[in-house]
Amino acid sequence: MKPLFVLISTFLASCLGLYLLNTQIDYQFAGKIAMASMLLFTAVGHFAFSKGMVAMIPKFLPFRPQLVILTGLFEIAFAIGLLLPYFSVFTAYALIVFFILVLPANIQSAKDSLDYQTGETNGPGLTYLWFRIPLQLFFILWVYFSAIC
Repeated sequence: MKPLFVLISTFLASCLGLYLLNTQIDYQFAGKIAMASMLLFTAVGHFAFSKGMVAMIPKFLPFRPQLVILTGLFEIAFAIGLLLPYFSVFTAYALIVFFILVLPANIQSAKDSLDYQTGETNGPGLTYLWFRIPLQLFFILWVYFSAIC
């Protein structure tokens, strides 16, 4: 829920800022700014809540702590890449693939009722997937329409 709030609030602030600066709004650029902000926000979680993030990754995957750090670094790189015109389309496609690849970790954490901040099994559980899966689709569509179209 927090990433969605960051995305929407940053988008609205970006639209306002662009309007005040240019008297017009570049909605695609505002969308890229918002997604970049959300990615930086979620990247912080990879470092601040690494224990819980490691618990999200299916146990059959090796190097789980390193994967958490790597995916956090990827999110930072995606945030930068979206804002660089020459790289934004490539970054958008890579980010869409990334969102698809991390979905199993979100499903696993919901199955385990994992609280990603603490690593404890007192999280929202499977009902969270009714929100998370459509949210992941929303993020994919957001990236597509703000950076590819």
